[in-house]
Amino acid sequence: MSGDLVVVRDLVKHFPVKQGVFSRTVGAVQAVDGVSFTIPRGKTLSLVGESGSGKTTTGRLVLRLIEPTSGEILFDGAPVSTLKKGELRRLRKRMQLIFQDPFGSLNPRMTVSAMLGEILKAHAVVPRDRMRARILELLDLVGLPAAAADRYPHEFSGGQRQRIGIARAVAAEPDLIVADEPVSALDVSIQAQILNLLEDLQARLGLTYLFIGHDLSVVRHISDVVAVMYLGRIVETAPVETLFENPVHPYTRALLAAAPVPDPDARRKRVLPPGDIPSPINPPSGCRFHPRCPDAQPECGRREQHLVEVAPGHFVACAVHAKP
Repeated sequence: MSGDLVVVRDLVKHFPVKQGVFSRTVGAVQAVDGVSFTIPRGKTLSLVGESGSGKTTTGRLVLRLIEPTSGEILFDGAPVSTLKKGELRRLRKRMQLIFQDPFGSLNPRMTVSAMLGEILKAHAVVPRDRMRARILELLDLVGLPAAAADRYPHEFSGGQRQRIGIARAVAAEPDLIVADEPVSALDVSIQAQILNLLEDLQARLGLTYLFIGHDLSVVRHISDVVAVMYLGRIVETAPVETLFENPVHPYTRALLAAAPVPDPDARRKRVLPPGDIPSPINPPSGCRFHPRCPDAQPECGRREQHLVEVAPGHFVACAVHAKP
């Protein structure tokens, strides 16, 4: 099968802000505000941006862990938001999550075997008499020894715990995995091992990834397409090498300029956008980046910018630089 596994159209999520004894709604946190993207089957789309840009909320919406305010999410052609309880349960088998914190996401009172067994039983992946064998297969798949099955989370290193989290995610034999900052809590020396494991599993199992991250070197390593988010909106999206070699939006350029260089002798000018990301409760009018943008023009604050295609597959929302 080919085509797009995930299609997101005009996705919006506003969290109400309540105050007072009667909990009156006085505003809304505009966490995600009109996001659209597609993920082809077997590929990786990465969402990048500063903290507070809406990346994690978008991932949770795709998995329907939270309900959208509006918009549409299609998974394998079916609308996710209208599925009934039984249909949603069947969908859960096909959509899994890898958490950022490999220790906090594991039950400290359960052995690895018990945790993986829960997933296998919940989704009826294998018969009961095949359960132990399948658990050992999953551990081997993620590079852990069979002896790990009867140990507890505190007996493992951070990298090993994340391997357990990955084994748990693939246990249900999903099509889509949302990986929410899966290596940010790990030592740099371990990050490459986990990224290589994710790429190997994608090739072997035909997995599709929605990868959420902020480390651009990590994103470049694993992505097919990158979407840059700022304050609830996508401001630029392109194939990974196109984005890194020819960034157009000033915010994308700032992120790339701020990324650390692995060569200690290398020198370059780091251009950081002034100030902090504004509050999503009261975002700026027009282009949300314009108060921090070095290239802002008067029209940037007056008119909302939409994504336009500046090259094949390369879309940018910028009045100054994205002239079609």
